[in-house]
Amino acid sequence: MSSYLALAVSVGVLAVVATWIFFLDPVVAAHLQVWIAFIAWGCHYHSGGKFTGTTKTVVCMSFGAVVGMTAGILATGALASLGQFAAPVAVGLGATVICLASKLPLLGTIPASVYGFASIAGLFLLGSGMSPTRALLPTILSILIGAAFGYVSEALAGALAKR
Repeated sequence: MSSYLALAVSVGVLAVVATWIFFLDPVVAAHLQVWIAFIAWGCHYHSGGKFTGTTKTVVCMSFGAVVGMTAGILATGALASLGQFAAPVAVGLGATVICLASKLPLLGTIPASVYGFASIAGLFLLGSGMSPTRALLPTILSILIGAAFGYVSEALAGALAKR
């Protein structure tokens, strides 16, 4: 099988499995998000694939989620007196931190950190009953699952292509 077709089959079949998992009652109850997992899955490939891509995805997206959580806390806390500018200033500070942190090789994949920031923001802004701190664990767990699916889909595609 060509590597192109092997990747398509691998990703397609595993996308069914991943989506099904995220609709299981315990996963829903834990507020894990399939869309965050798919972002992490894509990030795995965007970050170079293999173990390195998985590592960059997990570390940088999780870091971005922590920065996003902090921005959410600041927007409703210390910066709240800025009114309608509280959230924009908090986001600007978060973006600055992400860029400055990229000087460290472990946090050098800025897009992955931004994906994590956006993922947690989406969860606490759109999730019912979610606060920035409550959204952190489900976001990071969803990132881990998505990055794992990226790694497995790549390995499965490699195995299928060798046939």
